[in-house]
Amino acid sequence: MYSGSSDGEGHDSSSVASRKIPPASSMLWVRNLRRYIGSGAGLGSEALMELETKRILLDIFKEKQQKSAEAGTIPSFYKKKPEDGSISHRVQRLAKYRFLKKQSDLLLNADDLDAMWVCLRENCVIDDATGAEKMNYEDFCHIASVCTEQIGPKCRRFFSPSNFMKFEKDESGRIAILPFYLYVMRTVSLTQARIDMSELDEDSDGFLQPHEMEAYIRGLIPNLAQLRDMLGTFVQMYCRIAAHKFFFFCDPNRRGKACIKKVLLSNCLQELMELHQESEEEVTDTEQAENWFSLTSAHRTVDMFLALDKDNNGTLSKQELREYADGTLTDIFIERAFDEYVRRGKTGSSGNGREMDFESFLDFVLALENKDTPEGITYLFRCLDLHGRGFLTTADIHTLFRDVHQKWIEGGNYELCIEDVRDEIWDMVKPADPLRITLSDLLSCKQGGTVASMLIDVRGFWAHDNRENLLQEEEEPEEE
Repeated sequence: MYSGSSDGEGHDSSSVASRKIPPASSMLWVRNLRRYIGSGAGLGSEALMELETKRILLDIFKEKQQKSAEAGTIPSFYKKKPEDGSISHRVQRLAKYRFLKKQSDLLLNADDLDAMWVCLRENCVIDDATGAEKMNYEDFCHIASVCTEQIGPKCRRFFSPSNFMKFEKDESGRIAILPFYLYVMRTVSLTQARIDMSELDEDSDGFLQPHEMEAYIRGLIPNLAQLRDMLGTFVQMYCRIAAHKFFFFCDPNRRGKACIKKVLLSNCLQELMELHQESEEEVTDTEQAENWFSLTSAHRTVDMFLALDKDNNGTLSKQELREYADGTLTDIFIERAFDEYVRRGKTGSSGNGREMDFESFLDFVLALENKDTPEGITYLFRCLDLHGRGFLTTADIHTLFRDVHQKWIEGGNYELCIEDVRDEIWDMVKPADPLRITLSDLLSCKQGGTVASMLIDVRGFWAHDNRENLLQEEEEPEEE
């Protein structure tokens, strides 16, 4: 019985083996089709381009594998940027365009923000004690559902539990709706700014070069209320002045490029966006003058440079720069500013041919107008460091203040003891090393700007000497 069944199975196996299907490569129609496709005659232009792209990408992959094998365990830290017009460059630009377009589509527009504000106000509760409009977490979730229905899913990310926990809560666990709405508006504004800057970032390295920053500012001008009336002939100069402040604060190493992330987080961008306010009603003349990006400030800077440039050659000599701020800056400071920040001219190394161009003048003005910032203090410290040693000694302080003392006496003021001023500066800074003052000491003492002003400007020393009287004058109008 068993032998019969075995014979039957063996018979079936042998018949299947005898009818074995030949390999695909041996079939005539397969060989003809492969030969037809391989020649490219049967493919359209898109298919040919696809094949060419695959071949190039495969070659690039093999090349990277070969380089990795040759390099061993040392990681690659430099990647050559794709050449203009190459497939890699085109693919990179297309990918960047699509990504930024997708991110832009996810942003809330003005109508969406208005609709969100209406939802917040209609579904909040009024605090009986303060009259503020607030919402608890249940209201928060309900508003999220309403906004999602009216606006769409793109607003959902703002209504996460972590966002609710970011805001200050009262004893009932409620948050005010206004800070939350301002948070949403600022997030949308910063994201839009990042998208706009990334579009101008030609090499997609996350940094903006001066001409790219100027292009970004030029694109903002029509949307800034206080700049709409700017003359077309002044636009280029304005963009140059405005962009320079970004690089002064966001490019401390003077590499000629500013990190986009650092620009977005800087106070400069916030100061620029303040120009959205209507100047006639909301901004005083004083505030306009204090804002570097205002049209008033830009005109003042250009007029100041032109007034100092007596020979109208487009640059400032040491003698011309001495007239800055009514001549209250010391000669030694002017000399040191030229030594540190003005390139030598073509007339030789004697220094007589050196003159300050407009770019260097902008740095000079920004440092003096922002003496209390780390960037301003760093700029001035290099001028104060007479020997380039990275620290100031008592002898350096004596040398620096000697010029201030001379101008002080020439102004008809009382006699000063330089040693007393030196000791006062030491007490203000409280350096880690009692024999020397470093840049770190000036930054950490929180009075670095005042100290620098006392050593370079007789008006700065006068303001420090009369600080109590000046403080009283500021408080008197408030009491009235």
